[in-house]
Amino acid sequence: MKTIFITGASSGLGKAAVKLFAAKGWRVIATMRKPEQERELMNIRNVTLLPLDVTDPEQIQETAEKAIASARIDVVFNNAGYGLMGPLEATTDPQIIRQIETNLLGVIRVTRAFIPHFRKNEGGLFVTTTSIGGLTAFPFATLYHATKWALEGFSESLSFELKRFGIGVKTVSPGGIGTDFAGRSMDLARHEAYQGAFDKMMTGAFGEGSVFHFSTPEAIAEVVYDAATDGRDQLRYTAGPDAAALYGRRLEIGAEAFRKELGQALLG
Repeated sequence: MKTIFITGASSGLGKAAVKLFAAKGWRVIATMRKPEQERELMNIRNVTLLPLDVTDPEQIQETAEKAIASARIDVVFNNAGYGLMGPLEATTDPQIIRQIETNLLGVIRVTRAFIPHFRKNEGGLFVTTTSIGGLTAFPFATLYHATKWALEGFSESLSFELKRFGIGVKTVSPGGIGTDFAGRSMDLARHEAYQGAFDKMMTGAFGEGSVFHFSTPEAIAEVVYDAATDGRDQLRYTAGPDAAALYGRRLEIGAEAFRKELGQALLG
């Protein structure tokens, strides 16, 4: 029985991935900040809940050690994250630090904690949720994009250094997911000088006629499962028709033309 370690498993894509891998016969170590509040996953066979706040370096190490002591880990799915939206001028230092600690440093630290285990086993796979926002950029998401573009570069570079040990690195880049991303998974920074443009962008991105086609968490989890099991030497997996269309359009017309086209669509 193979084992997967998943961060950010309390809701959305993370929770859907836990259910899917468990249904496929995997052992799943599902981590979240408050596992004591989880009622659904605790009743699924082969699912173990562990506490993990990815902004806490000590807890990352402790939880990784517990997981490794309990099983040979085959896949680490770095999924925990959220979006900070709004003009950069309006962001506070605590908001900036939390965004980077969660989306970027959390992934780096979790990954680092499992590398010795994978290297000892001469195999393993890291799969990280980035975003279409790691391949393209939208207005008023500067810090979110900073973390997601960083993860793409981090993952690509890491793939070179770990390949010699039989360790794989992959990213999954979803478009819109029909979860609470625009609710509990989003932090907003507001400034009156930008409010009109920000409201227009939010309508274009999340309102009726959105540039996103909101996939279900279950559909994106299927892409994660494919990435984890297809055995291909492939780094990037776009997930969802909107991600494929947006990234395809960027490649088709070039980055500069795409930037202007998207700006016109979202801001006018």
